[in-house]
Amino acid sequence: MKRKFKGFMKHLIAYYSKRSLTLVISMSFTLVAVLCVGISSVVLAGYFSEKMEEENALNVNRVISQVNNSIETYVRGMMRISDSIYYTAIKDIDISKDSIAKELNVLYEANKDNLVSIACYTKDGKLVAATPVATVKENADVTKQGWFVTAMNRVENLHFSRPHVQNLFDYNPYRYYWVISLSRAVIFNDNGQNEGGVLVVDMNYSGIEQVLRRMNLDDNKEYVYLMDGDGNIIYHPKHKLINAGIMEENNLSAAGYEDGSHDEEFQGEERIVTVKTVGYTGWKIVYVVKRSSFEVANTQIQWFVLFVVLITMILLVFVNQFISLKVAKPIEDLDESVKELEKGNLDVDIYIGGTHEIKHLGQTLNTVVARLRQLMEDVVREQEEKRKSELDALQSQINPHFLYNPLDAIVWMIESERYEEAIFMITQLASLFRISLSKGRNVISIEDELTHAQNYMNIQKVRYRNKFQVEYHIEDSIRQYCTVKLVIQPILENAIYYGMEAMDGDGLIQVKGFEDNGKIQIHVIDNGLGMSSEQVEGLLSGTAKQASGKKGSGVGLCNVHQRIRLRFGEEYGLKITSVPDEGTDVCICLPMLTCEEYYGKAGGKND
Repeated sequence: MKRKFKGFMKHLIAYYSKRSLTLVISMSFTLVAVLCVGISSVVLAGYFSEKMEEENALNVNRVISQVNNSIETYVRGMMRISDSIYYTAIKDIDISKDSIAKELNVLYEANKDNLVSIACYTKDGKLVAATPVATVKENADVTKQGWFVTAMNRVENLHFSRPHVQNLFDYNPYRYYWVISLSRAVIFNDNGQNEGGVLVVDMNYSGIEQVLRRMNLDDNKEYVYLMDGDGNIIYHPKHKLINAGIMEENNLSAAGYEDGSHDEEFQGEERIVTVKTVGYTGWKIVYVVKRSSFEVANTQIQWFVLFVVLITMILLVFVNQFISLKVAKPIEDLDESVKELEKGNLDVDIYIGGTHEIKHLGQTLNTVVARLRQLMEDVVREQEEKRKSELDALQSQINPHFLYNPLDAIVWMIESERYEEAIFMITQLASLFRISLSKGRNVISIEDELTHAQNYMNIQKVRYRNKFQVEYHIEDSIRQYCTVKLVIQPILENAIYYGMEAMDGDGLIQVKGFEDNGKIQIHVIDNGLGMSSEQVEGLLSGTAKQASGKKGSGVGLCNVHQRIRLRFGEEYGLKITSVPDEGTDVCICLPMLTCEEYYGKAGGKND
């Protein structure tokens, strides 16, 4: 065990020795803070969870007590009404001589917000008096009503029925009244004789419904319902679903529970059921809380604790970082400067600060960086001059070569006394040279380069009458972009010399230009003799003339290829595809760059 501990400590020391001073200080402070905050968070989470359960239990008891008080108050009010009717209107009146309807009306009017009807019946079911409606429905038999039977069997006791529709009196035919009947057995004085009967007070069910509805949230996690002592549901927030058989409730089991909290499992879900019996009625208030709601609350507490921990950690990290930076800032800043220098950034400002030794080291590095920067500028300037010299050499290589062939053709026409054609060629040549000058610029628009090529082909078509045709298929959208000057004409010249001289009126040269995948492609396609793969390679290497033995512009194609790559990069230039006896396709690949953009990048200089 000691050996393992020593090995761990050795690895830990080796790890820290490779890290920066700022990181070592910050990680040490942070590790201690994490341990302290972690232990505190576990203790807090347990404490809050326990307090939450206690608070929930208090809340349940508070809700049940409130519901119980409301229902008991409501029930006691109905019981007082029943007592008032019995002791002031029934016991002292001879029903054979006097009517109790007046007293019933007075009590009904005083409590009509909570009542639907009051009625008295003899033991045979004969109506003695009723209010507010005394018209009995046809074929209504009160002796078969549950509340009537119960009251007759239990003399001098009050009895509360289950909720039901009032179905004895002719009320509005389009309205149904849900009531709970409070019934009791009474003794009537009928001409000096005592006769048994029943007094029924129909309480408005909506009164109890409103009390319980206020206590229920629109949430299946916890709810309150009311049932009688036998487990029959009086009110439930999902009463309709239960009656329809869509939902079930564990009310029959809850009927056997004593007052207090009980743990149960119903339909695979753990619940806490709290029961309280309502006085006078035997009804039971049942408060159901699903265990999953505690899990949600616990999760919320955990997230809260995690949030507090994260905020604390962020603050601690910030403080630790601030302290570590103050301690190791001069060395750290100098180290960052050296890292930038290692990446090749010679424009970095070397940090100079801290103690005398660190300042001296920073000043020395600054001097070295300044000397390196000067050397790099000298190398770049030298390379740029070399590049311009190569471009000038390549450009001067093509100009004499280009001039030779048209002048040769004009001399031939004059010798043949074809003066009009010679004049036309001289005119085209003048236009061609005017575009070639291009105000001293070597990068011109594709539009000007196409005009230059057309002038050249007009000259060549005069010389090679009826030997070939030229077609142009150029998308208008690419004409605005730029190209190196004199790139299409050398390719057309090669197409003539390599492909068209052997054609007798069947020759066709097509010039196609379009955009493809963010690049400009200009194809010069002929149906001439074609070339072998060796000849194609020779065209781009500058050896095609010697390899073919012809007077064409093999050097011109190599020149074009090199000039495009020097101007725009290695990914651009020429690509040649040729098949012997079928023809040749020379593709010019250019960037999608306007002349304004090109010369803007070049600082507005003509190059």
